[in-house]
Amino acid sequence: MIIKSAEFIKSAAALGQYPDEPFPEVAFAGKSNVGKSTLINTLVNRKGLVKTSSTPGRTQLINFFLINREFRFVDLPGYGYAKAPVAEKKKWGPMVEAYLQSREELKAVVLLIDIRRDPDQKELDFMLWMNRYNLNQIYVLTKADKLSKAAQTLQMKAIARGLSMDPENLILFSSKTRMGKEKIWEAISGVLNLSPSDPTPSESRKR
Repeated sequence: MIIKSAEFIKSAAALGQYPDEPFPEVAFAGKSNVGKSTLINTLVNRKGLVKTSSTPGRTQLINFFLINREFRFVDLPGYGYAKAPVAEKKKWGPMVEAYLQSREELKAVVLLIDIRRDPDQKELDFMLWMNRYNLNQIYVLTKADKLSKAAQTLQMKAIARGLSMDPENLILFSSKTRMGKEKIWEAISGVLNLSPSDPTPSESRKR
C-alpha cells in the first residue's frame, strides 16, 4: 500500500464525539503494551503518527487517524493494565463496546496479541464482542522477533488452539524486521476493497 498521507483527526470517548465524515474504519485493539501504536506507525511509514509510551495504559480514549484521505485507522485504548486506575478500567468496557456496536463505518478489527503470551479471558471476551456484532476480524501476533523461528511456530500453534482457530489465520508481525507488514495490508485491503499495490486507491475503489 502506498501511503500518501496520514494524520491524526481527533480523540473521542462517546458516540457524539466520533468523526462525522463517512470514511470506512479499521480499528486496532489489544492489551496495553502489545504494540498497537507501533504497528499503526509501521503500517503508514510514520514514526510519530501515533504516540508511543513505555508506560502501559496511556491510551485512554479512542483515537482516529485519516489515511490517504480514504479511510480511517482507529486506535482503541489498551485493556488489561493492572495498574490502571479503577475508574479507567470501568470506563474502558462500555466505551469500547459502544464503538464496536454502534459504528457503521467500522469494517474490521485488528486484534493484537503478544506472541510471547498465551491468550486469556480478556482476548476471548473481546472475540465474543466481535462475533456478537458480526465484525471482520484480523489477528496479529506482535513482537515476533523476540522468538526464534522454531519458537514462533510452536507459539503460533498454541495461541491458535487457545483461540480455537487455524494457525493460518494468525499473522506474525515485527516492527523491527517489518515481518508481516504486507500480509496485514493485504487483509486490510481486502475488507476495504483497496488494491494494495495501486498508487491511486481512490481511483481503484468505488464505495
